[in-house]
Amino acid sequence: MDVVNVPRQDQLIHALLDDAVAEFPLSPAVRDDDGVWDYDTLAEYSHAVEAWLRAEGVRPGDRVVVQLPTTRELVALFYGVSRRGAIFVPLNPAMKAFHLSSVVENAEPRLVVASDEAVGTVRSATAVPVHGFGSVWSEVEGFRARDARAEPAGTGPDDVAVLVYTSGSTAAPKGVIGPHGRVTFAAAAINAELGYRHDDVVFCRFPMSWDYGLYKVLLSCLGRSEIVLAGGESDLVLLRRMHEVGATVVPIVPSLATMIATLAERDPEHTAPVRLFTNTGAALPQATIDKLRAAFPGARIVRQFGQTECKRVSVMPPDEEHQRPDSVGRPLPGTRVLILDEEGRELPVGESGEIVVTGPHVMLGYWRAPELTARTFRPGPDGEPRLHTGDFGRIDEDGYLYFEGRRDDMFKRRGIRMSTLEIEAAAMDIPGVRAAGAIPPSGDRDLALCVETDLPPHTVLKELAKRLEPAKVPVVCRVVDTFPLTAHGKNAVRELLPLLEGTEG
Repeated sequence: MDVVNVPRQDQLIHALLDDAVAEFPLSPAVRDDDGVWDYDTLAEYSHAVEAWLRAEGVRPGDRVVVQLPTTRELVALFYGVSRRGAIFVPLNPAMKAFHLSSVVENAEPRLVVASDEAVGTVRSATAVPVHGFGSVWSEVEGFRARDARAEPAGTGPDDVAVLVYTSGSTAAPKGVIGPHGRVTFAAAAINAELGYRHDDVVFCRFPMSWDYGLYKVLLSCLGRSEIVLAGGESDLVLLRRMHEVGATVVPIVPSLATMIATLAERDPEHTAPVRLFTNTGAALPQATIDKLRAAFPGARIVRQFGQTECKRVSVMPPDEEHQRPDSVGRPLPGTRVLILDEEGRELPVGESGEIVVTGPHVMLGYWRAPELTARTFRPGPDGEPRLHTGDFGRIDEDGYLYFEGRRDDMFKRRGIRMSTLEIEAAAMDIPGVRAAGAIPPSGDRDLALCVETDLPPHTVLKELAKRLEPAKVPVVCRVVDTFPLTAHGKNAVRELLPLLEGTEG
């Protein structure tokens, strides 16, 4: 990768906004159900948020937990916390008290901002001061009216900007530490591949509590684009809303892509001028890709691969959409991907092993979890931290990455090593299968599959036998009415186990 394309590593999150204001102050920046702000107005509110935080005694390095819907005001809070030099901790509004209390205990915030209706629940889960959004925003409006701005907090690129709590295999909180310089580098490196533009309208359905939604705010700012925060939109009006705002960039996961494709088939008059669909979470079924291409003939469908711990590992350049259809793209500019064996030795081109990532986008570890950090973020021979992803794949001779599954997804059956990923991909290749989740053998339970489809189970298994080796064909298949999803729209495979009880193939 040419050195001139490597993004800077010394920027601050709020400086990205200030740069956008300097160039396009009156361009639309952020839109939600209640209206739109230009870049100048967004910056004004971010300064007012900083003034409110200062009045509340928030100091640089303090954590500020925010449990709110993703709206214009949440974006202003994000930039305002950055200006104060504090640490932004966004939580999903759907998070229940049990999980919330453990996250707050781990983050030890200076204060919490919650929706007015959730204040009572949040207060019951923590002794930390909890502020209702209504009263907070009334005060923020007052600070904006007085144009109360402070001297810069003296924040540096190595100071922590965000904690993003991710779901893991245990109930323990896992807060990924994101310093300013690494977060802004990752955003700029992604944008170097995707190329957000000033005339783009980014239609985002994902909450800022998920890094996919959080980084869309930064990417839109880097592109001087407008972001439409559409998480509150009804599924039924989704396509019409995309049409109304003139969406040109649409971040998707497979479940959302299927929904958009289905709506477009039913209502072809209300599509949008989409030029990019950017996918993550899991591979898109070919049937969904075909429907998106038919409904949005000018759009590129961009494959991406990543983890919150480094934000993004690889991106398939949009103009290479049809090349290497099985690849998840090339490493971000200024980063490197290694394929290592179980002893940590680098493997030759084409051989499969663990995907290990190094570069300025690798985050600092997990908040107050030194043992987990030491296992996942290990120094390489040069002392630079390496992210051991727990994912498996290979790299081709041109440096493009191929994802083959997670360590937890890999298993042996009848002496053959396989991955749930390849079984699910084969199931999704069957016309009529809308979602699929494979469950590895365990104890007395053999390999099983759950699918969302109108086909009978025996037909699915028969079709799988045409696509997979005999050892990879599940013994049982369970058809579900609606596939369980996580709060971020990914397939919730862990929730499938109870559905298997009483299943027959």
